Amino acid sequence: MSKLPPRTQRLTYALRLLGAGALLTLLAPLAQADALDDLRGKLVVNGKPLPIETLASSPIKGLYEVRLTSGESFYTDIDGQHLIVGEMYRNDAEKGLVNLSEQKANGERRKLLADVSEDDMVIFRPAGEVKAVISVFTDTTCPYCRKLHKEVPELNARGIEVRYLAFPRGGMRSQGARELAQVWCAENPTEAMNRIKNEGEVPKQAASCDAPVASQFELGTRMGVQGTPAIVMPDGQMVPGYLPVDRLATMLGVDS
Repeated sequence: MSKLPPRTQRLTYALRLLGAGALLTLLAPLAQADALDDLRGKLVVNGKPLPIETLASSPIKGLYEVRLTSGESFYTDIDGQHLIVGEMYRNDAEKGLVNLSEQKANGERRKLLADVSEDDMVIFRPAGEVKAVISVFTDTTCPYCRKLHKEVPELNARGIEVRYLAFPRGGMRSQGARELAQVWCAENPTEAMNRIKNEGEVPKQAASCDAPVASQFELGTRMGVQGTPAIVMPDGQMVPGYLPVDRLATMLGVDS
């Protein structure tokens, strides 16, 4: 009988020492990964594979969370035959109903925003202490974006920093996309943002500028932005639409 190679002998011996239970523990993640790969291939609708960004287990055994590149999510069984669209809650004895779906989405938004350089944002900072930071997906052609912008000085006065990201609601060929690129490419983007939102004055296009409008539009889509303004709070919660200063300050826990 031919002898096994030394490396194989050592591995076989180690597995015997570990025992069957430990071996199953080591192999379980591999089996789970294979099952998820199989599930990914089964998620086909009308003959087209779904644009899946992430696929993971959920808190309910046998149910898996699917997140699409569009930012939408749903749940499915391991066969991809039954789909559930909606949010998952945990009935907590102390906290009541806890929205697990929203908690996870908030965490993902925080991670995505953390990867965006401040150099790629148009930021309005308070003169004094920064008590809270909000990130706002904005469009220069959006009336409620202009309304919110008129209140940025008051937000800054209360210690709230406003970080703008570009989100042309009409798409990358829209007027908003062109104007946002002009703002980002301006010599002083904050002044350009003030002029275009407060006075309707469109800044001149810089000679050459690689504006991050397209990448931020894609980012907003992944985060579930569907309209502007879309305000992302420090904990990752997304608030769609305009909110007055007092309401924002209360939600942020910032005193008047």
